[in-house]
Amino acid sequence: MMFLCSALAGCTGDDDGVELDGSDGGYDYASNVDNHRMLMGDVCDIKDLSGAYDWDGVKEIYENGEHAEKSDGSYRTLMGFADASGKNHAYDAYYGADGSWNDFVSAAIDGTGAFAGESDTVRDQATEKGIQNGVMTAYAIHELNAAIIKAEAGNWGPDDAQHAWDEGWAFYHGPDDAGADYDGCGPYATADKRAGNFGTANADGTAATNVATLAAMNDGLTAMQNEDMQGLVDAR
Repeated sequence: MMFLCSALAGCTGDDDGVELDGSDGGYDYASNVDNHRMLMGDVCDIKDLSGAYDWDGVKEIYENGEHAEKSDGSYRTLMGFADASGKNHAYDAYYGADGSWNDFVSAAIDGTGAFAGESDTVRDQATEKGIQNGVMTAYAIHELNAAIIKAEAGNWGPDDAQHAWDEGWAFYHGPDDAGADYDGCGPYATADKRAGNFGTANADGTAATNVATLAAMNDGLTAMQNEDMQGLVDAR
C-alpha cells in the first residue's frame, strides 16, 4: 500500500493543471504533498516581484496565496506559515514572540518597524531571504518534528508520520518538474549557492549539507516504514 501511495503522489497538480511526479531531488514521496510542494511557486513569484520593488504584488501573494490551492478552494499561504504560533520549531522561543518570522517579513514588505526608512534594496533582501531561508526552513523543521510526534503516538503510516516527513522535504526543496520548476527558490537552493562560495559543493555542484540532508530524509522515511523510532530520531 505504501508503494502505491508513493506511485500516486503527484498525480493531480494544483496549479492550472500542472501534474507533479512523485519525487523531488532524489527523495520519493510516500504520500501526496502536491499542494505543499506548489507553495514554492509563491516563493519564486515573490522573489521576482520583490526584486522589482512591487510591494503591493508581494503583499498580495504573501497574504492570500497563489499556487497552493486546497481542495476547498482556499489557498495555503506563506503568511499563514510565518504567523502560526505553537509550532515545532525554536524560532518563536528564541525571538520571544509568536509568529516571529511574520513580524520580520511583514515589516520588510511594508517598510515599517526595523525597516522604516530603509531602501527598497534592503527591504527586498530581507523579504526574499526572510521567506526563502527563514519561513520555509522553520516550517520544514516543524514538519520533521511533527513526524516524530506522530510516530511516538504510533501513527507511522503515509497519512500520518510519513506525510509530515514528506512535507518537510517539500518545504525545503520544492518541486523540480518541468511544468513547476520551483526548486531554485527554497532553502535547498540557498545551500547549493553558498556551497559554491565556501567550497563545500561536490562535483555536481550540490552542497555537502544537501547531500547529508537528503540521505537523512531517506533514512528517516525508511525508519518510519519499519517503525524504527531510534532510526527516525537519528535521521532528524
